[in-house]
Amino acid sequence: MRKGIVVNVTAGDRKRLAAIVANRNSPQKHVWRARIVLLSADGVGTMAIRRQTGKGKPTIWRWQVRFMAEGVDGLLHEATRPAGKPPLTPAVIEGWSR
Repeated sequence: MRKGIVVNVTAGDRKRLAAIVANRNSPQKHVWRARIVLLSADGVGTMAIRRQTGKGKPTIWRWQVRFMAEGVDGLLHEATRPAGKPPLTPAVIEGWSR
């Protein structure tokens, strides 16, 4: 694990994360995020987490940091991103209707 990264998981958080992993109806992205955090909390190194989850180091680090900042709920939502293209202006829309 990187120096300075300590993932502390409370008993309640560990129970929630284990439930996510065990639930066969959980989205797979939530399952591997929860596994990353559980393995990190158990003191497993980044390279071992990579081997067990198949995810890269930046991905592992991203979810460790997100968990430390936002807890379990942070693992279950996606970060919002700006739209790829700006919306059409009213002038452009009006020009098409003529």
